[in-house]
Amino acid sequence: MQPPAAAPEHLVCFAHGKESGPWGIKITRLAEVARARGFTVLSPDYRGTTDPHVRVRQLLDLAPRAGTLVLAGSSMGGYVSAMACAWLRPSALFLMAPALYFPGWDEEPTGVPSRSVVVHGWNDDIVPPERAIAFARTHRAELHMLCSGHTLNDQLPILCRLFDRLLEEVLAYPDDTTDIAR
Repeated sequence: MQPPAAAPEHLVCFAHGKESGPWGIKITRLAEVARARGFTVLSPDYRGTTDPHVRVRQLLDLAPRAGTLVLAGSSMGGYVSAMACAWLRPSALFLMAPALYFPGWDEEPTGVPSRSVVVHGWNDDIVPPERAIAFARTHRAELHMLCSGHTLNDQLPILCRLFDRLLEEVLAYPDDTTDIAR
């Protein structure tokens, strides 16, 4: 019997959107950025269900652990990542067009780290921009509104820069995690 694998020192765990997969365009590019910073990358496959609550449970069952954990999610994956914060206590959160505050899955995430970045498109016709603005306001997250639609695929260079900067900050100041006022 082999001993369990040690938790990686630095881990990024991605959560893809409702109709994409674990290695779509954004995740593939952002994973390259994470690996260049020395992070191990995990991107679970949630395509077996479109129920956001089941997807949160799948992520919690994986129980990703690391010295430094960063959760990143797009669309419904943004909801999954945000809702998992209370249990996984990540060092940082990176949300792209997060599908938050929809009827039936409109609860407010808790345990959101103070180091959180939200990127959303002004022209998003799937998730209204007001939802990203509301999340950012509530959690005092860094917010970037771009001239883009829901996928943000036309904004890969800026997504990569923003993600790289977040990872750089996490590595430089690893002990600055959750704002205790939340």
